[in-house]
Amino acid sequence: MISRTKRRVVVTGMGVINPLGHDVETMWSRLKQGASGVGEITLFDASRFPTKIAAEIRNWDVTSIGVDPEVWKFRGRHTKFAAGAAHQAMQDSGVLSAITDPMRFGVYLGSGEGNQDFQTFATMIAASITPEGTLDLTRYVETGVRVVNPIQELEQEPNMPVGHLAAMFNAQGPNVNCLTACAASSQAIGEASEIIRRDQADVMLAGGTHSMIHPFGVTGFNLLTALSTNNADPTKASRPFDRLRDGFVIGEGAGMIILEELEHALARGAKIYGEIAGYGSTADAYRITDIHPEGRGAIACMNMAIADAGLQPCDIDYVNAHGTSTTVNDKVESKACREVFSSCVAPAPVSSTKSMMGHLIAAAGVTETIVCLMAIRDQILPPTINYENPDPLCDLDYIPNVARPAKCDVALSNSFGFGGQNISLVVKRLSV
Repeated sequence: MISRTKRRVVVTGMGVINPLGHDVETMWSRLKQGASGVGEITLFDASRFPTKIAAEIRNWDVTSIGVDPEVWKFRGRHTKFAAGAAHQAMQDSGVLSAITDPMRFGVYLGSGEGNQDFQTFATMIAASITPEGTLDLTRYVETGVRVVNPIQELEQEPNMPVGHLAAMFNAQGPNVNCLTACAASSQAIGEASEIIRRDQADVMLAGGTHSMIHPFGVTGFNLLTALSTNNADPTKASRPFDRLRDGFVIGEGAGMIILEELEHALARGAKIYGEIAGYGSTADAYRITDIHPEGRGAIACMNMAIADAGLQPCDIDYVNAHGTSTTVNDKVESKACREVFSSCVAPAPVSSTKSMMGHLIAAAGVTETIVCLMAIRDQILPPTINYENPDPLCDLDYIPNVARPAKCDVALSNSFGFGGQNISLVVKRLSV
């Protein structure tokens, strides 16, 4: 009998809607090939923007999972991605038929805001400018009442995907959304695992979804000088840890996993991808847009996750880095990893799969956790593509350009968000 003092949490289902593929196996195959999902922006006219490239979801529609298109017409792009990934994960796990008490089944997401209706906003502004060039607030409100679709406005709320997924699967247990920027879906996995650990649920659907490929999103990141402007060569634009990196490439998508209490999974003979063994969460408490220069939050976070798993740093076989391709993040994350693994004769190799799929923002962490589980399953480490010019400040083994067969039983996934939020997760091969 497994001890109930610390209930163990395993992953029994996974799903993605991703710039590299619309299911886990396709995404994983393309990652191993070193393929890129980056291209020119088609979701809006970006011709006048400094950044004209992104990693978009192409040729996928939510009706492919059998939903009524009329019902889903006004739901957000990110909500549709969430539904697609969750549908896959639930089917993959086969857990739904084993849930006898829906109060023991919950949903925890790290989801971003919904569609930002730039055109409607522009219409409201244009109708409200007086001949003198001032803004007539009365006219602005009157125009808004006339042109704003209330359902679309509601669907902008970050909590809408988690509510829709609960209704889809009759998950009546804990229902939470967090939005801690780039760390959100990793935090959702960690917190959902804690809910199972403390016996408040037996099954949790966890993950994240986001799409910021719209004028507001791209403008904001351009103003922060965070995005690559390598428009001439999109597939080369995301180049984590490379000396010539010039910013990240924005992506979109969703990733979902089924978390299940170990005994619950074993009792039904579930396929188990691995165990969520460790969870670390810290804050830099420094600046909103800058990681602490000494990496103190990242170091503490990784150490916390490794200790929570009952492991030592040298037990880690692979690190999926936050690895955004920005000058500061890659330098500081490398420094933090050097510190954490300083006692190891052969520190774990590190790679950034953002080099291929871009930065999925709130959906990044769960997607990269899925990548870690696939690396454990197949004993293959995905590469960091576009690594061509070594940076003396980034001097780790980044698995450059080509996937590598290697022993991988324990992996660490890092997610470090704007605002100073840091999440690390340790996933490992199940041993009973």
